[in-house]
Amino acid sequence: MDAESLQQCDRRRGRCLDVFLVASVIFLFMAVMALAAGGLVCVMELRSKVDSTHLHEQIEASPEKLSVLPGEMTYKRQNFAYLKAKPNKLMNYTIHLKDVKSGLGTSVGSNYLFDEDQSSLLPRKPGTYFIYIELNLTCTHICNAGVFTVSFGDKLTCEVNLPVLSNLTVVEKKCWTVAQMEGQRLNARMTIPQTGLNNWYLQDSGVGMFLVDS
Repeated sequence: MDAESLQQCDRRRGRCLDVFLVASVIFLFMAVMALAAGGLVCVMELRSKVDSTHLHEQIEASPEKLSVLPGEMTYKRQNFAYLKAKPNKLMNYTIHLKDVKSGLGTSVGSNYLFDEDQSSLLPRKPGTYFIYIELNLTCTHICNAGVFTVSFGDKLTCEVNLPVLSNLTVVEKKCWTVAQMEGQRLNARMTIPQTGLNNWYLQDSGVGMFLVDS
């Protein structure tokens, strides 16, 4: 009886050891899979951030090519234009625009005619264009509320509902559209309400466009 009891105990221990080993292997496998999945997510998020930063740098520096639409369509430098707005207080007037100089040349491609004196941009080639406006509005002291509007020709209008503020705060707004262009000259004009927008300033803003289809 003692010998049989010992054999039964050994069998139980063997089964327990087998179960423990199997559970350990499963746990290690799941841990490795979880780490791999977490690493993949981190890599995807990092890649997304890098792509976003690269795209913003392309817009600022007038790149050789720009891929922003489905199908990874490439737009050559001559089909791209970006103009920075001169910082100024908000009023009813035509915004003074200027191109951006860089090692690549200028932010206005050869497909466009830019008149700095008139602050106007004319696409030379008829076609469909992606047009956008980037606005950064700064409250420098005590600022009243109101609707601020920037129009880029008759193709795009961007409205910003400015709140009442009493400290140094930045309000950002981006607007875009896709429009057909053929011989139209574009100016950027800002409009404010009759009550005015005291202590609000336009800074680090601009307009841009690129050819989608001709």
